[in-house]
Amino acid sequence: MKEEEKKKRKTRSDKKREIKPTISIELKNCLYRLSYITNQPVKDIVEILCEKGLQSRKVMEYLSQYFRRDYQFSNTTFFGQLERESLQRKYQSPKNERVSVRFTQWTYEDIRQLSDALDVTPSKATALLLDASVQNVNLLNAMVKLFLHEQLDQSRMEELKQVMKYVNKNNPYNEEISWFTLLSMIFEEVKDSTTNVKVAINNWLSKS
Repeated sequence: MKEEEKKKRKTRSDKKREIKPTISIELKNCLYRLSYITNQPVKDIVEILCEKGLQSRKVMEYLSQYFRRDYQFSNTTFFGQLERESLQRKYQSPKNERVSVRFTQWTYEDIRQLSDALDVTPSKATALLLDASVQNVNLLNAMVKLFLHEQLDQSRMEELKQVMKYVNKNNPYNEEISWFTLLSMIFEEVKDSTTNVKVAINNWLSKS
């Protein structure tokens, strides 16, 4: 009987912890668009973005302006200031909605440490981390490019790179178009004919 009780108490090292951050409608729509483009579940998109954000110095540097307690990132210590206002109740809106995500125990612990530095709940820290990660163009580009490499052959990837190069070279708005933006444009044109990213890109390239 004692052995059974021990098994019940023991937490599996790979067991995931659920968090339900409250985010803006705009951010939620962006996540769903990214999910549609990459054909991945929203919860997986949220998990990947948060994990990448925790590893990104730029994301941490951005969030550090809100730290109320010290936070250790790699070999860098970001010093917190208690006089800073906590973001726990800021940016709340009746239009905000919840999303659900499950993290490994290791990632959950990293988010808990981040929440301590921000002086907010783990749920709020996840929302802030997610928003900061999505706005990091380099991080978002790396994620979309990785997905494309897994979906397309080398020749199709080269064609897309040439399209991207042309668009950015001739962009009159002095704004660099990201892979995410390019794929959004492609899917807007062909989304009625397919939901398969590989087929959609192939069809678009064939028409171009």
